[in-house]
Amino acid sequence: MKPVFVADLQPDQPINSFFLVAAKEILQTRDGKPYLRLELADRTGSIETRMWTGFEAIAAAVSRDDVVKVQGKTDVYRNRLQLKIDRMRKAEPSEIDLRDYFPHSPEDIEALYRKLQDIGASIANPWLRRLVTEILADPEIAPRLKVVPAAKVMHHAYRGGLVEHVISLCGLCRQVAEHYGAEVDLDLLLTGAILHDVGKIDELEYEGETGYSTEGRLLGHILIGLAMIRRKIEQIEGFPAPLARVVEHLIASHHGQLEFGSPRPPLFREALLLHFLDDMDSKMGAVRAALDAPGAEPDWTERSPALARQILRLDRYLGSASAEAKTSEPGTPSLFDSEPKGKR
Repeated sequence: MKPVFVADLQPDQPINSFFLVAAKEILQTRDGKPYLRLELADRTGSIETRMWTGFEAIAAAVSRDDVVKVQGKTDVYRNRLQLKIDRMRKAEPSEIDLRDYFPHSPEDIEALYRKLQDIGASIANPWLRRLVTEILADPEIAPRLKVVPAAKVMHHAYRGGLVEHVISLCGLCRQVAEHYGAEVDLDLLLTGAILHDVGKIDELEYEGETGYSTEGRLLGHILIGLAMIRRKIEQIEGFPAPLARVVEHLIASHHGQLEFGSPRPPLFREALLLHFLDDMDSKMGAVRAALDAPGAEPDWTERSPALARQILRLDRYLGSASAEAKTSEPGTPSLFDSEPKGKR
């Protein structure tokens, strides 16, 4: 782990640490003297940075998304913390752990991926099981599935986020299938859950800051995923054509509506369930992200772009009343009882 993070920085603090270059430009002072302006970042935040002398060679060698080691000192300018650099060099790969610089799932992704493979292997339908397990074992797919975020901004927007989202979605699929019993084909539902966002490995760029690839901008992850799945199906001799069309429809319809990017709306039970469960898990991920982020108001988050609203910090708002309700003895009326127990 690197020595110091942006969130730890204090005024007049000597710095000797590693940071990600989030932005770089050479500017001039009012009297025409050039200087290097950087935005340096890690997974905890970013800081405005200046290097006033001796920057020409390193500025030419360093690009956005590079990690650099800097020596300098923080100061405060116009009520904002800044970093003044005296020395800087490009970091060696052996010196850095990308989890220090980009938001990353707190879960053990290798363990989650093994769990995902176990879910795929549990699918009873032999055609669907082979399709899913071969995709999850594909050496061109698996390493990227373990790293790719579930989205750029909307939900699970961090390295490893897609695997985390898919595992959660599979859990929801199993619970819903148990609730509805024979009405629902769990094998189809799990297949859709595992494969619905596989196209994001090519839609997104995530070696550095998450963005969209050219292919992603032109086609989107639904069309990319459909092509990947179709190629894999064509490699499985004898795969039933009607089943192939049903799997493709699960992928094509999972956004639910044409205006949200789905070529077709869901047209059978499992497709409809996949859409709503995916949407629910995505929104819960967005709520979690909003609650985890700092905000100016004590009881409210900042406005979530994914949810188009602020979220009430319910535990903080309820405060002692919530704690009282959880610890009240059986038979003792709490703030949340409409009438004393025993009179109902």
